[in-house]
Amino acid sequence: MARADKRTFRGDFRRFFVKGLAVLLPTVLTLWILVKAYEFIDVGIAQPINGGIRYVINKATPHVGVLEETFEPSDAAVERESERRKDANRSRTAQKEARSYLRSQSILEWWNERWYMNFIGLFVAILSVYFAGRLLGGLLGRSLYSKIERLLTTIPVVKQVYPYVKQVVDFILSDEKPIKFNRVVLVQYPRKGIWSIGLVTGTPMKSVQNQMDPDAGEPGITVFIPSSPTPFTGYTISVTLDEVVEIPISIDEALRFTITGGVLVPDREAIPPSLKSGDGDEQNALPK
Repeated sequence: MARADKRTFRGDFRRFFVKGLAVLLPTVLTLWILVKAYEFIDVGIAQPINGGIRYVINKATPHVGVLEETFEPSDAAVERESERRKDANRSRTAQKEARSYLRSQSILEWWNERWYMNFIGLFVAILSVYFAGRLLGGLLGRSLYSKIERLLTTIPVVKQVYPYVKQVVDFILSDEKPIKFNRVVLVQYPRKGIWSIGLVTGTPMKSVQNQMDPDAGEPGITVFIPSSPTPFTGYTISVTLDEVVEIPISIDEALRFTITGGVLVPDREAIPPSLKSGDGDEQNALPK
């Protein structure tokens, strides 16, 4: 009778710790990305816009009756603020500046009492991005933006970073992708016996088709083989139709599978646990 493996606290701790990471890490990372994205939008975009709105209200208050009644400080408050600044060893401040400071504090207090006001900056940012997209979508906008991009690619350091960032963003978000994928196939690449996921992009060039099978009535296909973990890079190959096998998964599922190195498998494509290798000889036979 085979001797049972001796279980230790260290082994159990490591095993369950890894299981805990596998369960919690995707959720934690997802939440972390969402929180960081919100903080970037809030701190980097919405708050500066909100500050600009408050600044405009501050400057408009002396000229708008309703705002003046709400935010304009009294003469006594201005005198107290001027004296406070003097007592704090600051340079002599004109009453106009003290009045502007008190007005801005009143606006900020009024703003903070209304939590929904903080969404104004976010709303304006979303509208700004929308109108920027509408503007750049036109012929004149695209021409202007192309000139700006050419200028960026001449700046040291920026020219080493910007093209690759743009490539990633265009690959994920752009409707006018440089590569149009049709369907997902399997192809034996880079050699026979190794099956790789490929994305069909179209038919091959005439010269390539003639080399593949000059007498074929049906054309071959061109397949893009994405790489991990950056699927926007990879290899482009041309093969005959009988060398590929079409598989029933979507383009997005194929890209997720590639990006994660084969970790995220579509549910309908997952192998049932009963068919996987167990802890016996089959598992032990795998190379370490």
